[in-house]
Amino acid sequence: MTTWLPRGLVFAVGMVVLRLVQGSLINANPTNAGSISFTLCGLFAIGALIWGLIDGMADARANEDPDRRRDLAMRWLLAGLVAGVLSGLATFIISLFYKAVYVDGLGPELIVFPAFTCLLIFIPAMFAVSVGRWLVDRKRPPKPRMRMPGSPRDDVFAAARAEDPNEKYATVGRTEMNWRQDAREAVRDEHDVVQKAKWELNRDD
Repeated sequence: MTTWLPRGLVFAVGMVVLRLVQGSLINANPTNAGSISFTLCGLFAIGALIWGLIDGMADARANEDPDRRRDLAMRWLLAGLVAGVLSGLATFIISLFYKAVYVDGLGPELIVFPAFTCLLIFIPAMFAVSVGRWLVDRKRPPKPRMRMPGSPRDDVFAAARAEDPNEKYATVGRTEMNWRQDAREAVRDEHDVVQKAKWELNRDD
């Protein structure tokens, strides 16, 4: 079973219960409707905080490398959408038989209310995931940066240049050119010496 489905089902049931309790409390005390709704939503968000914290800590323990950790954002986004749609549909069906539940209609219950429920789950859960990962990571000793034996510390391109065959061929070519130049200069000097010796012999004659 996918990891987001059980979370979505649990929070869908929780939201249905919340709305049933909300309707009963508001009918009994209509002057405090705002406080009742705010308190119940806060309790619902606390559930997402706790579960998100558990997920974040478990993921950080299972994967020390942050780049290899799971995409918990998508997990909780799908869970929130499932919880919103299912709870909205279930509440609308219940309202057909139990009039104490506040329902705006099938359209808002399947569009507007799921968006609100998704945010009420997703935002606290992702905040708790970040906190959970941080709580685990801060207890780990810092790992030293791994380097290959004998590798240069400053010049990151030195290894590539050392193994570049073009650089090797260029070095051999420059050496051969220098040797040819030295040979030509040596022959030219020898020729000048011979010509000078011939000139002096001819002058003595």
